[in-house]
Amino acid sequence: MTIESPFLPNYGSGVTVAPGVVAASTTLANKTKSVVITNLSSSVVSYVRVSAAGTAATTADFPVLPSNKVVLGKADDDLIVSYITSSGTGSIHIMAGEGY
Repeated sequence: MTIESPFLPNYGSGVTVAPGVVAASTTLANKTKSVVITNLSSSVVSYVRVSAAGTAATTADFPVLPSNKVVLGKADDDLIVSYITSSGTGSIHIMAGEGY
């Protein structure tokens, strides 16, 4: 049985961004194992991609439903979170850290 550890945020690293129909990105804190992405919008689905090379997110990437959050594991070299919506604009909060 795997024991999951609680999420330990890297305080001070959080950013709130406004995804739109054109992909944009932000840089994460170095050497963290997880990232929490909270969709602050009540009506817009955001799509995210975590990568080392800064590959642009598309609507085929990981969806974060309105008013929900996800915790994604990542490699040490994955320092870029790219985000997009299929229509309109939204608001997401991105916080790096450790655990789930």
